[in-house]
Amino acid sequence: MQELDKKTWLFESAPVPRAVAQLAVPTILSSLVMVLYNLADTYFVGMLNDAVQNSAVTLAAPVLLAFNAVNNFFGVGSSSLMSRSLGCKDYDMVSRSSAFGFYCALFSGIIFSLLCAAFSSPLLDLLGADETTRDATAAYMLWTVYFGAAPSILNVVLAYLVRAEGSALHASIGAMSGCALNIVLDPIFIMPWGLGMGAEGAGLATFISNCVACLYFLILIFAKRGKTFVCIDIRKLSFNRRIVRAVCGVGVPAAIQNLLNVTGMTILNNFTSAYKADAIAAMGISQKVNMLPMYVALGLSQGVMPLISYNFSSGNAKRMKDAVRFSGVASVSIITAVSAAYFIAPGFFVGLFMDNEVIIDYGSHFLRGMSLAGPFLCVDFLAVGVFQAIGYGKNALAFAVLRKIVLEIPALWILNRLYPLYGLAYAQPVAEVILSVAAVITLAHIFKKVGQSQPQA
Repeated sequence: MQELDKKTWLFESAPVPRAVAQLAVPTILSSLVMVLYNLADTYFVGMLNDAVQNSAVTLAAPVLLAFNAVNNFFGVGSSSLMSRSLGCKDYDMVSRSSAFGFYCALFSGIIFSLLCAAFSSPLLDLLGADETTRDATAAYMLWTVYFGAAPSILNVVLAYLVRAEGSALHASIGAMSGCALNIVLDPIFIMPWGLGMGAEGAGLATFISNCVACLYFLILIFAKRGKTFVCIDIRKLSFNRRIVRAVCGVGVPAAIQNLLNVTGMTILNNFTSAYKADAIAAMGISQKVNMLPMYVALGLSQGVMPLISYNFSSGNAKRMKDAVRFSGVASVSIITAVSAAYFIAPGFFVGLFMDNEVIIDYGSHFLRGMSLAGPFLCVDFLAVGVFQAIGYGKNALAFAVLRKIVLEIPALWILNRLYPLYGLAYAQPVAEVILSVAAVITLAHIFKKVGQSQPQA
């Protein structure tokens, strides 16, 4: 199998910088396109100069972030098992774990949609929507959540499965196709010269784009049948204890990590909502702009995961460690440069999205504080990526609890009391600095242990 030989060479023999680049660069590029996709909603809704419409996108963000809990459960969990099984040459397990991830993600997406639709009123209250922002938030969530949860979740999980066997480019093309379409459709659906739907139009564009991305992956898997281990044949679906335990061991901590992120964002939005629509809009814009370094760091940590999983499982400890070290240096260098630009000129970046002096002033303070977290955050993301890649789900869970419950959420409350509103932006840097120290210590400890015994998938 020529396809298999190429993937084996990439995982086992290619120079580490080349292997990391081939796996991570397409993932980073797709992450950057996803940043543009997220910024597109904010940008085009912001062009309406309507703080209520922009607030709707911000308030709904925690629910969209909650999709990542399901994405990570079945995407990270299944792809980690796939890559480790490839390293052990257990190809049947690779196919069965991918089928498990696909069908569980599909079912979970449908259930997510139904539950959110059934409890829409209390959900809007929980998100911090008031009489001013409630209708716009509900309209945006109609397409992104009530109709859109299943395709949104499924296209991300499919990208994880395709990337797990080394096909990072195809995974990225699928993700980017949906994002690019979303960017094209946004102005048509949002702006008055188009359909004039406002925030609801942004939601509809997102729904259509996610459906297209899913279609790409399904066509790809069908076209490559016999040449890929990614399997969506329902006959391969198995609830074998080994599969369930391995996927849950990595996926459950990853899902909890994202649910804690949702909790943190919801608390942040509720604190911000006390200062009304201008502050909410500014916080939303700042969060979206700050996604650039965050998604670059996330893309690199996710892209390198298959290489780490494969070499951990095959017993090549040196290659695994070299991949982690190279990725860490590259990530910190890139993110530090971006964070510096945000800190020096925050008003410029916020002003790109809304021509409102009050919102730009709020947003400048928020973005300057958030930017301080960047270099430390990429170390934390890489550490969690390593934990997920090698099946150390408990470590990933411990870091998630430490980040949100122990550090960031208490910091939000304390800093908001000490420095009302503006202190909120500094909670994440406080958490990430402490967590990055823990990350370095934990990785050093794992590096000492790796190679002493032959791991199993």
